Amino acid sequence: MAGMELRTGSLTIDDINSPYLEAGPPDADEAVVFVHGSPGCAQEFSRFVEEAGTFTRAIALDMPGFGQADKPSPKHFIYDVPNIGVHLAKQLEALNIHRAHLVGHDFGGAFISIAATYNPQSVGSITMINSGLMRGMRWHRLARLYRTPIAGEAFMAIANEAGFKRTLKDLPADDLDVMWRNFDRPTRRAILALYRATDMEAQAANLPQFRLLTANWPALVIFGVDDPYLPAKFAERNKESLPNATVHLIEGAGHWPHLEKPDAVSAKLIPFLREAASSTSAQQPELSRQAH
Repeated sequence: MAGMELRTGSLTIDDINSPYLEAGPPDADEAVVFVHGSPGCAQEFSRFVEEAGTFTRAIALDMPGFGQADKPSPKHFIYDVPNIGVHLAKQLEALNIHRAHLVGHDFGGAFISIAATYNPQSVGSITMINSGLMRGMRWHRLARLYRTPIAGEAFMAIANEAGFKRTLKDLPADDLDVMWRNFDRPTRRAILALYRATDMEAQAANLPQFRLLTANWPALVIFGVDDPYLPAKFAERNKESLPNATVHLIEGAGHWPHLEKPDAVSAKLIPFLREAASSTSAQQPELSRQAH
């Protein structure tokens, strides 16, 4: 699919500057918003921003501590899901996005969940890519290492390009190059802080409340079946928190299906977003009358 030309920009929230990619009408107050996980950045969604930009405004942002965003010390910024999720909500407000179709990968799914809770009236739809609020999920081996004091720091200190790329060998070479360039020491500190501040059981305890909130939201779940970190058996459990979700398993893809099998992901994601954006746009006059 041919896409719209990408634009770049940046915004500063609470003294933290974040770059973003954008396509489509720049002044629209409805947008598809792509949010990366760990490690990740806005650039991994560039193709999808271009494609979504053909029918709506589309944006992908670097979260604090990742990509080319500012990366303050954990002493000066709280790297946890609630704080980053609220930061995302503030970014959307600053970008004048009043209706958001949220797409989150990995930790990005947790961030968009908080942003949605922060301002539920602004949510047009929600998409999880190898992510979600999934009952029974447990930390994978690498995450357990990150969460272990001293051992996590030692692992990050000795990380090198060859080992990093060997671990993520299924990703396209260009994406791996970007990911490695962004994997600097401040990002490594942010990752350790984020993993250590995240409580799986506490998140699962919020599932019933989140389900009530999402009862009317169009939802999509895309999951690579060969994910070594989040087993694909958890994909269907997203329906416990997103009752309207349609689940699509992507064969031959792991944890980053949007990079490993972009055509297959696009075939499911873009029609969903197009329909969701069209539906919410049609409702805007009615919503405006109710607001007044």
